[in-house]
Amino acid sequence: MPVSITREPIDLTALRQRALHPQAGAVLIFCGDIRNHSDNQSVDKLEYESHESMALNQMDQVAEEASQKWPIHYVEIIHRLGIMEVMECSIAIAVSTSHRADAYEASRFIIDTVKRSVPIWKKEFFSDGKASWSEGCEAGSVKENGNTLT
Repeated sequence: MPVSITREPIDLTALRQRALHPQAGAVLIFCGDIRNHSDNQSVDKLEYESHESMALNQMDQVAEEASQKWPIHYVEIIHRLGIMEVMECSIAIAVSTSHRADAYEASRFIIDTVKRSVPIWKKEFFSDGKASWSEGCEAGSVKENGNTLT
């Protein structure tokens, strides 16, 4: 399963081209964009950090699990690290399936599982000059070589 971490903008056109499959009636590209607010506070930018090797391993496990649950022809997960401005894409997920319901369900499963279990952390920079790390991956949900890390 293709999974990757990048510090460059995600090329959504190239991602869609890779996801095309002759048996796919649905090619779904999900892009998680940086929004300008969080908990009633104005957000200027975000910064993502990660334990990269663990994150890639966990992302691969998520893609594999989705492929076992749904009849997926292609799946790819790309997460961006570093500082991003409002309206930039921080995560992109491509799923191609024969039917749209499977693509939507698999994509939803992937984004929810990535946010909950992949060791990538988000720092929000607010317009008032303050910054804070937001909740995300829980230590007990991260696995490496089949072992749960705490």
